[in-house]
Amino acid sequence: MLPFSRVAIIGLGLIGSSVARAVRAAMPTVRLTGSDADPTVRERVRDLDLVDDVTDGAGTAVVDADLVILCVPVGAMAVVAAEIAPELSPGAIISDVGSVKAQVLSDLGAALPGVAIVPAHPVAGTENSGPDAGFATLFRNRWCILTPAEDADPVAVERVRAFWTALGSNVEVMEAKHHDIVLAVTSHLPHLIAYTIVATASDLEDVTSSEVIKYSAGGFRDFTRIAASDPTMWRDVFLTNKDAVLETLQRFSEDLSVLQRAIRWNDGDTLHALFTRSRAVRRAIIDAGQDTAAPDFGREHE
Repeated sequence: MLPFSRVAIIGLGLIGSSVARAVRAAMPTVRLTGSDADPTVRERVRDLDLVDDVTDGAGTAVVDADLVILCVPVGAMAVVAAEIAPELSPGAIISDVGSVKAQVLSDLGAALPGVAIVPAHPVAGTENSGPDAGFATLFRNRWCILTPAEDADPVAVERVRAFWTALGSNVEVMEAKHHDIVLAVTSHLPHLIAYTIVATASDLEDVTSSEVIKYSAGGFRDFTRIAASDPTMWRDVFLTNKDAVLETLQRFSEDLSVLQRAIRWNDGDTLHALFTRSRAVRRAIIDAGQDTAAPDFGREHE
């Protein structure tokens, strides 16, 4: 039995369009409606035939939906929730795909009192954006973390769990604040570092931009991939998860100072110990199936 029969997707970029494609593939009888604030995106979604109906306003899209998924930047959640509130059907469940959960849970709860809210974070994505960037298998064998409030309706939580399981995700339930600390370490800080390294390289006066591009080794090249992610989304992530990010950034700064001292004083033992420990983390990620051990991250070469 399908967990939902009518799903509304608000925001049809990479994640929203991937949800639409995945639902079409896994649950073809589900009625899909969608909306996006950008008229060019709405037109492209119509051209791609990703949903059954594309509406100009978010409120119109959620009429009669039993599941509404907000795929908008986390900074826009409260505004969108207020817009759809008058149009929600009784019993509708609200979820999202944001990578910050405590603030989203608070914003949605304030805007939608009495509505079943089950925040979700599919830990999947690429550096690309827009409806053309999505694909149906984006969530397959990836984690999706649900962060409902303590008093959330357990039936609603299980229905959202079943939805993401049907899309191929491995689902785990986690407390929202704990999620934000974990993701600050595994996602938010790495993006912040990537943005900083790329900006630093572009600002160096004694290295021309053409040289930075021409001689990009694997490490810098992969940082640029991360730094190519959607700037609006990541601006909102850092501002809404600032406490966890700042705490993690402080710890990183302290560890970086240790490295700086080791290099200055030719402390090879400290460097070797750190690099060995870091290498073990990489091996654990591969063993957990979160990446491939193939050379060059599995890239195909002619």
